[in-house]
Amino acid sequence: MRKGNSEPLSLKLAAELAALEALPDDTVDTLDIPEVRDWSGAERGRFYKPRKVQKTLRIDADVLAWFEAQGAGHLTRMNRSPPRGNAQRTAAEAERGGGVVADKWLAGG
Repeated sequence: MRKGNSEPLSLKLAAELAALEALPDDTVDTLDIPEVRDWSGAERGRFYKPRKVQKTLRIDADVLAWFEAQGAGHLTRMNRSPPRGNAQRTAAEAERGGGVVADKWLAGG
């Protein structure tokens, strides 16, 4: 997929943009632009996409089973959560009777 503008800027437009860029911030009139005070609907990271790398991994079957048991989206959760963070969560589950996966994960096996 191509990004950016596929057509080059005209000389007139390039000159206009260069002139606007050269203006000091205090000379730009922003009175007709309303100030945003309510950011409750804002989404953090909406336009940010981290670079993805295709890689083949070997994952212990019980670890994969634990993630899959969490339901749909297990691959995303695996990608977003560092193993130590999961180990802490699984430790709490083990204390509540969470099972073998947490114990094995914490033991490093």
